[in-house]
Amino acid sequence: MKGAMVTAGLLLALSGPACTGNGAADLYDTARFEETQHNGEHAKELYEEIVKKYPGSEYAKKARERLTALKEKEGR
Repeated sequence: MKGAMVTAGLLLALSGPACTGNGAADLYDTARFEETQHNGEHAKELYEEIVKKYPGSEYAKKARERLTALKEKEGR
């Protein structure tokens, strides 16, 4: 079951940017999905990619907030 969820997440990640053309939004949506699948490491990678590629976007701000929240969660 978990394998199917990971596969679905990967398909979403690979197909997302081609669907809407809004890379930051698609990456953010995929990162949030990864969080719901308890794949925090991949979510962090995606958030970091958003910050790097789209530093001035609203999604970069949201990504920084999620990175902070994930780091705080790890510290517990």
